[in-house]
Amino acid sequence: MSRPRVVAIDGTAGAGKSTIARGVAERLDLPYVNTGEMYRALAASAAREGVETDDADGLLALARRLRFRVADGEPPWLEVEGWPTAELHTHRVDLTVSAVSGHPQVREHLRGVQRELGQHGAVMEGRDIGSVVVPDAPVKIFVTASDHVRASRRADQRGSDRTGEIGDALRTRDARDAVTSPLEPAEGAEVLDTSELSVEGSLQAAIDIVRRRAPELIP
Repeated sequence: MSRPRVVAIDGTAGAGKSTIARGVAERLDLPYVNTGEMYRALAASAAREGVETDDADGLLALARRLRFRVADGEPPWLEVEGWPTAELHTHRVDLTVSAVSGHPQVREHLRGVQRELGQHGAVMEGRDIGSVVVPDAPVKIFVTASDHVRASRRADQRGSDRTGEIGDALRTRDARDAVTSPLEPAEGAEVLDTSELSVEGSLQAAIDIVRRRAPELIP
């Protein structure tokens, strides 16, 4: 059997996963599937429907009602139908997404959806893509950066000058996420530390990894 045409990009929050994954997808002419948007949509749905973050059965029912598709774009991208992207990146969602995504039955359901979305090829970003969702992906990249750099970047994204508070929030999220998915590279993954790299340098480093690991994916 041929290997799946999947580039799995995992890593820590605020290290640049999304920017790198989107850029790699555009360069390789593959769909960009940000699996974190699925869990964010679930967190937003739970808030709207009044489902508590510890209600695993209620969250699973909500997850089954969510609809995902690969929308047209450059690159094609994962769209959660009925949820504008901006509504998935609020402070309230930031606070609850780790909790709602920690239930095994919820993750099992959404992992199945993720595999379906990536079956014809994709750049998939998330926390357990290379280790669980697509463990036979030919390219696995684990993106990391120093705590200070991650906090500074996230503050810039949020238009905030409260870097210290954001850094504390990132460390709290790391601890919560690690309960579900260890903060370590999947077997066979290459580590990409972006602390000292520009956006362009980070993207080029990721493309170089793809070229070494799966040159057949380079157009």
